[in-house]
Formats: sequence, structure tokens, C-alpha cells
Amino acid sequence: MAARSVCCPKRLSSLFFSPKVTPFAPANFSTQIGSDAPVLVRDFIRAALYDPKDGYFSHRSGSVGLLDRSIKFNQLEGRKAYMRHLDKIYKQSDISWFTPVELFKPWYAHGIAEAIMRTANLSVPLKIYEIGGGSGTCAKGVMDYIKLNAPTRVYDNMSYISVEISSSLAKKQQETVGGVTSHLAKFRVECRDAADPSGWGLEQQPCWVIMLEVLDNLPHDLIYSENQVSPWMEVWVEKQHERSELSELYKQLHDPLITKCMEILDLPKDGNTRGSIFASVAKNISAKIFPKPRRCWLPTGCLKLLEVLHGALPKMSLIASDFSYLPDVKVPGERAPLVSTKKDGKSSDYNTYLDAKGDADIFFPTDFWLLERMDHYCSRQLKPNQNESLKKGKKRRTIMLDTSSFMEEFGLPSKTRTKDGYNPLLDDFKNTKFYLSVPTHNIK
Repeated sequence: MAARSVCCPKRLSSLFFSPKVTPFAPANFSTQIGSDAPVLVRDFIRAALYDPKDGYFSHRSGSVGLLDRSIKFNQLEGRKAYMRHLDKIYKQSDISWFTPVELFKPWYAHGIAEAIMRTANLSVPLKIYEIGGGSGTCAKGVMDYIKLNAPTRVYDNMSYISVEISSSLAKKQQETVGGVTSHLAKFRVECRDAADPSGWGLEQQPCWVIMLEVLDNLPHDLIYSENQVSPWMEVWVEKQHERSELSELYKQLHDPLITKCMEILDLPKDGNTRGSIFASVAKNISAKIFPKPRRCWLPTGCLKLLEVLHGALPKMSLIASDFSYLPDVKVPGERAPLVSTKKDGKSSDYNTYLDAKGDADIFFPTDFWLLERMDHYCSRQLKPNQNESLKKGKKRRTIMLDTSSFMEEFGLPSKTRTKDGYNPLLDDFKNTKFYLSVPTHNIK
């Protein structure tokens, strides 16, 4: 239990202090998620999370917490004192989770702001977009830091645009940032889906895009193969006849977003992996004797978002943070999600994503190697048959850092250290990483 809590900060308090319970039937939630007609898995997940009426984030508009005041880490004795304090906060707030930027405010946001200031071209007005800004804590922290540490002209001429799909969170962000009057003239919230290209224009100037714990909740697709050598198939979700239960339906690969993601991943459609003839024969024999079904989750929602962002913001720099892996995942498949629900302060995990009908969070680990490949791919806006161009130069310079390394480089780790030297920001977020990507003209 302790190891898992260290690995999954999004549910840190509930895992440490709440016993596991048997998953309850979602009687208080809608069973309308999932139409009568089959839908791709990504569309089912999008509805389960974001449907305006029945989605998880619609029911749990208060799921992202906002602390009344910053935690005084240097006044806490150590780990036990911190966990007791965290448990108290969760019980008083009765919300699902506090994000790292909230738990470690303002220091987490200050580290992000410092990374931007060191990299940005400050000779042009600083423009920052944040995707999924939560309660607005990151926006306020970044703007506070720039106001205090950047040249006056940088702060005076900056703009910060939050792109937020939730109207309730959009309102909360405006209130949070409005705590500093001078920020309001430089900040605005656009309540829309960032993955919808119609909401964007074309920004030719350099800008920054911040995404904190956004990738984990983006819709994913699922592909399936009957055994080690059978062709991959798309997975669709359908309702069983005259029953409310959902089931999977397998179809031949056809969806362009799925096939494009597979090409970037270098995953052959026929299910065979490249290798010697001997290895291929051995694999075919093994598949017949010991057939093992394969399931692979594809971050098609991330791919679509990156395509839109690179199309609208061709000179953007990107900073993203998310889970690099998740512990104790029950859902099968490579890059499978954790499907978790919470009731009366107790968390439970589902064995299948099909049980998530507006009552459960569905969040995925981020494959940062694949994220980098998709970032390079989308920066060139390639067509699927141009995949060979992936090997010809790069238009991005990228770096991946675990959270502790990022904060030691750009943040102030002493501010989140307890009296005995324990530092939850550096010690408890072992499964999270930062991804930084900036444009370059070196495309030879």
C-alpha cells in the first residue's frame, strides 16, 4: 500500500488512509453512456469522462480541489506529519484529489515559470496557453513569478490564455487569477475543447503551451489481436441486445487516427513483428500452441491534440507533466488505464473500462517515448505515407525529466522540505515526468 501511494500522487491521500472496498454499482449515475450504435473506444471514453450531462467531470465538477492556503512544509516534522496533514485536508474538502500544482503551490508553478523564462525569447511579448487549467492555481503561480522576477516589460506585455472545457472550472480559474488585480488584464479563459481545430486561429508568433495532468485523461483507442501473429483489429463498444451491459466489437483496421498512431509506433497492421525467418516461424508455432490475445491502448486523443496545436501554433514551445506509469492497474493491455471511483471517501478500481459510466475517473500512463515521436511527427504535419520522413531531421528539441530532476533544476526544493529532510515533491512523485519541447530550425 505504501509503495503504491508513493507511485500515484493523484490519489495519494485516499490510498494511504482509505481501505479498499468492493466496487459499487453506479446506481446514482447515468447508464446512458454508450449509444445503441457501436462507437470506437475513444468515443466511449470521451463520453464517460466529458459528456455534459452524464460524464464523470460533469458529475464531479468539484473533483479538483483548491487549498485555502499553502502548506507550510518546513513546519512539519516529516513524512508522517505530512500524511496526517494531507488526510485532514482531504476530509475537510471532500473532493477527489488535489493536483501537484495545488499541493505544492506556489512552488510547483514557480518551477514551470522559471523553465519558461530561461527558454523563452523575451524580446517578443510572452504568450502562454494552458490546456485544462483546473482551478487556476498554475496560471496564478506562473503570473505571480513573472511579475516578481521578470523585467517589468515582460510582465506588462504578457498574455495568458486558459483553454478549459469545463464551464465550472473556467469560472473558478477566473476567480483564482483575479486574486491579483493586475493579472486580470493579461488573463482570459476560453471555454472550449482544445482538440477542436475550429476554436483556434493561426498564431505565427512564438508561444508556450502548458499541459499539467492533461494527457492522462485524453481519450484513447484500443486495438486487439487474437494471438501473437493475428492482424490487429479496432475495438468498438456496443450495447448487448435488450440489455444494459456493454461489450466489445472487433473490426478490421479502418480508422485513420488509429492507423496513423500505429505507424508512428511502428506497429505493423498484420500483427507480425520484424525479425528473422526462424523467429517468425517459431512465433507462428507458439501462437498456435499457446495463443495469447493481445491488447494495445493507443493515445489517439493526444495525437489529435498535438496535430491541432502544431497546426494552430507552429512556433509553440511545450511543457507537459504527467504519469509515466501507474501501479496496480487491473484493466488489461499495454498502456492500460486505471479506472477508479470514489464514494464516501473510499476508492475502488474497476477491472474493465466498460464499467465506467459517468461514475469513474479513467486515466492513462503517458508513454513519453511515444509522446516525443508524435510531437516530432505532428510538427511536420506529415501525411501517413510520409512516415519515412520521421528519420530525416527533427524540427523540435526535446528533453524528458522526472519530476524531482525538473524541480531541482528549475524550482526551489528547499520550500517543500520538512524538518527531517523528507521532501514529498521530490520523494513521492516517482512516477511522474516533465516533457519539454521547443522548435528548432535545424531540419537537415
